[in-house]
Amino acid sequence: MRGKRVRIVVVAVLALLLLPCAGPASAAGPATVKLSASQAGTGGTITVSGSGWRPRALLMLLICGRSTPSKGVLGGTNSCANADGRAVTTDADGRFSRALPVAEPPVPCPCVVHVATATGTKEQSDAAFQVAGHPVEPLPAAPAGGRLSVLTDTRLEGGDGLLTWFGAPPARTLVFTVGNVGTAPVKDPVFQVGTAHGVFAPQWDERQWRGTVAPGKKARVELPVELTGGAHGDYTVSLRYGGKVLAEQRWGVDRPWGVTLFWILVCLVVPTAVFRVGMAVVDRVGPRPAAGHRRTRPAGGPRGTRRSAGRPRPSVRLPGLPRRTPDPDRPPAPASTLPWFTPDSDPGTAGRLSAPHDDHPTSPMTPGRKGST
Repeated sequence: MRGKRVRIVVVAVLALLLLPCAGPASAAGPATVKLSASQAGTGGTITVSGSGWRPRALLMLLICGRSTPSKGVLGGTNSCANADGRAVTTDADGRFSRALPVAEPPVPCPCVVHVATATGTKEQSDAAFQVAGHPVEPLPAAPAGGRLSVLTDTRLEGGDGLLTWFGAPPARTLVFTVGNVGTAPVKDPVFQVGTAHGVFAPQWDERQWRGTVAPGKKARVELPVELTGGAHGDYTVSLRYGGKVLAEQRWGVDRPWGVTLFWILVCLVVPTAVFRVGMAVVDRVGPRPAAGHRRTRPAGGPRGTRRSAGRPRPSVRLPGLPRRTPDPDRPPAPASTLPWFTPDSDPGTAGRLSAPHDDHPTSPMTPGRKGST
């Protein structure tokens, strides 16, 4: 029993001793970039490969000028050939390989192939590269005296209001802390704030901060950031000072649903209003009944059947028959209830109930009369 306990203790001690040695072997190395050629002319193609990146990470490959692997890209992505960049996704082991066309950057060399993550945690790496035939100039000298460095992560403060929901420009405040690592104070520094939508290059605006940062001191800086009206989607806010990008911050802007609701209401209300106006115009411009005639409904007739009082009934005349004109010398015919009664046999005057017939005494068809045959 005692020997078994000793073996257990020995195995536990060996596991503790071997555990630190196995840790570094399984840890991923730093992100690296390798090029198939260190120099090429415009129109050519080089192969960019790398390892040590995050698995399934989206990377952007760019050729940038006025930059070195030790100092980075001094002018940010504005110093790169953004139109000829390429994107690539790393595999499960964090490796990649992609063909990149050679293009001249907008600024002179020295140049690098700049590889950086497009989403997630910021990672980047540079490899020296020379574009054949492109001008080369020395890098600008670092300013003597005070130098500012970002000491904390940047963050965006503020929120959207009701007007933003209806398309007003979204606005935030970029907050960060800087420290003066130089030997001279920095007074009223001018920062550059850039906003980029998706993978496009940022649009830079100058923002001056009022204050002085003494050597070895730090200060809290707040800079306003504003987008265009109706902006929505994923944006990146970049901070640049002295030609060098100091920090980047992601900003997800919600869609202005109030604008969508407004257009839905417009599509429903405007046609209805136009229809009502058109009906009012038709009712006002349409024909009117003659003055002094009132449109009435005949008694006993179906509802909706109307006839103007005093309006003569239309007469129907067959074609080919001559039109009969009234004779002014002929007396008018007496009124009778039924057309087959004569004036003297009208039931209303004579009280006779039978139909008229010929009762002449010489008629051979009359029975009971003398002279009949």
